[in-house]
Amino acid sequence: MRLVRSLSVPALLSCLVLALGAGTAAAKTTDAQVLRGLEGLVTSPGGPPGAIATLYRDGKLTTLSTGRADNKKATKPRATDHMRIASVAKAFSGAVALNLVRSGKLSLDDTIEAVVPMLPKAWGKVTLRELLNHTSGVPDYTQSEAFFKHAGTKPRAYVAPMEIIGWVEKEPLVFKPGSKYEYSNTDNVVVGLMVEAVTKGSYTNALRSIVLGPAKLTQTTMPTTVKMPTPFIHGYEVPPEKEEVDVSETLNPSGAWASGAIVSTPQNLNAFIRADLGLKFFDKAEQEQQMRWWPGGESSPPGPGKNSAGLALFRYQTKCGTVYGHTGNFPGYTQFAAATADGSRAVTTSLNIPAPTGKLLAQLRQVQTEAVCDLLGK
Repeated sequence: MRLVRSLSVPALLSCLVLALGAGTAAAKTTDAQVLRGLEGLVTSPGGPPGAIATLYRDGKLTTLSTGRADNKKATKPRATDHMRIASVAKAFSGAVALNLVRSGKLSLDDTIEAVVPMLPKAWGKVTLRELLNHTSGVPDYTQSEAFFKHAGTKPRAYVAPMEIIGWVEKEPLVFKPGSKYEYSNTDNVVVGLMVEAVTKGSYTNALRSIVLGPAKLTQTTMPTTVKMPTPFIHGYEVPPEKEEVDVSETLNPSGAWASGAIVSTPQNLNAFIRADLGLKFFDKAEQEQQMRWWPGGESSPPGPGKNSAGLALFRYQTKCGTVYGHTGNFPGYTQFAAATADGSRAVTTSLNIPAPTGKLLAQLRQVQTEAVCDLLGK
């Protein structure tokens, strides 16, 4: 009989720890899990008719899609279908502004009164930096009576940027600039006006020459009418216990302008956020300023994990790692786009309903977290 030397107590404990660790190692998140999460959103009460996610890894774009892009057809949302990207458009206006900072046409310390003196005097000392990270105190026009009146009586009508400003021009600052974070859609309208002032051209032209052209975003536009380019993902309102209402072409996006009027595709949106983090539009010096974070600054709607606000960009710290991007909410559409710090990997999620609340929002954020884990291979 062979003699076996007994193990010491420490050695036995080490073996036990190794065995337990091997048995409980977390499995990596898969595309199939993310797809199941999207399917869960579509089948939940009040959920969207359709949902789509794109993940860019190792030079390849993966598309996960379920449900319907159009309730009248059986087609799933596709990566090449158009959609309203809502407030992710703020990341675009931020990219334009930071490009102009790089070229010296703007400074983050430039004030409203110095660049666009025709705007309300009470807002004059607010800086470009404070507009980009929503610490300006400028009142949010989407909370004004004038905005709701316009949306209720003339939703399809064109709105000029200065008309948007007019809805809140008599209101004082909500708080002292730079003292706190508070999301305001007016901020990026003012950014767009500053861009026009220093380029002596339209914001749309600046967007094309600085962002859309260099990033080859050929399916991305900023329309001024309600008409959507085809093919497109239809956006819906889902009233409780009632049929969905198609609102894709109900509200003129000009009323959001540089704050949220852009139409793009999941494929183009993924490409944009990679380019934005990958320094396609500005340099490391501007990115370092961009990534000075306000803890607790949530995007609208909040993205996955812990949110912090930078300059036209949010940091999303999840259990699997950190990504950077923006979310968006528009009648019929909820968006999320984020990339790794170097822009090498990116993820988007799109629902064809406005931003959910309560349990459905928590469910969406969980799916977005799983998508981030899948993106990062964790």
